[in-house]
Amino acid sequence: MNPKTPEPYDAVLLVSFGGPEGPDDVMPFLHNVVRDKKNVPPERLIEVSQHYALFDGVSPLNAQNRALLASLIAELNAHGPQRPVYWGNRHWHPLLTDVVRQMADDGVRRALALVTSAFGSPSGCRQYREDLELARQSVGPAAPSIDKLRLFYNHPGFIEATADRTASAIRSLPPDRRDAARLVFTAHSLPTSAAECCPYEHQVRQACQLAAERATVLLNAPSPLAWCLAFQSRSGPPSQPWLRPELGETLRQLHDVEQAEDVVVAPIGFLAENMEIVYDLDVEAQQQCDALGLRMTRAAVVGNHPRFVQMIRELIVERLDPTATRDALGPDGPWPDACPPNCCATTTNASP
Repeated sequence: MNPKTPEPYDAVLLVSFGGPEGPDDVMPFLHNVVRDKKNVPPERLIEVSQHYALFDGVSPLNAQNRALLASLIAELNAHGPQRPVYWGNRHWHPLLTDVVRQMADDGVRRALALVTSAFGSPSGCRQYREDLELARQSVGPAAPSIDKLRLFYNHPGFIEATADRTASAIRSLPPDRRDAARLVFTAHSLPTSAAECCPYEHQVRQACQLAAERATVLLNAPSPLAWCLAFQSRSGPPSQPWLRPELGETLRQLHDVEQAEDVVVAPIGFLAENMEIVYDLDVEAQQQCDALGLRMTRAAVVGNHPRFVQMIRELIVERLDPTATRDALGPDGPWPDACPPNCCATTTNASP
């Protein structure tokens, strides 16, 4: 092989955050999350651990990733390209370093990584790339090279899957209440200092617009769905500004000012069920809606929706074949394979 010709991609790696799978895992997991963060008070970890205690110490994230892994393997086996698929997490087992070592032992030389975030941000893209490189360095010279698949916030597969989940939630309402229901997309908040150095907020809003347009078509709605975006799951000191409006503010606005009676909450910023959804939405937001007398319906996450799994295969194909179509909706076009060098340069020290 010509030394200037890169080796072909011979494996796929699913990279996620990780989560505890029992009560004994919770505190070790949380300590992993904050290991490199500053000024996270112990009481914050205790507070978050109590969220997990409501669900027997189990995050739904790992089960969701296992389901996605199985669906992706089936998709690649059925339609190609057939490649071994691995799964590693940043903060809990299976840990990235262990999985990269296993890939090296299996003879993998060059892999493509799917990160379970559609958007560009310090925590949702750059830190994943940095952790992949740290895992490679830990394994040593035998570690495979690993290239991240591009951001897919405007890929038809992500948008169509999101719109289908959203439309299904709206259809679950009685027919006479659907037209008046308010649609609220949610995404994880960021400190404004981090948001200013990355494309996150713009990309989330683009995805919301595209998903709402597609859901309008799926529902045969007489007019375009009205939507708004709210941010959830902020942390850190109260003095630190984060993206707004917060979800709680939006729910109060919808009830008190706009006199809404039904709200459909669609967590577009998350690919899989995790504690920030099942606690922040299904517990806290639901309690707030109950207190307000606002009926809340929560859309499912993308998860292993067939169109989303098909999208992953399409992203893999386009990296293997430079002549393949690079699909994207909206005005932005497809995100490049390699992020700009200064993209998402700011790191945050927010607590979990």
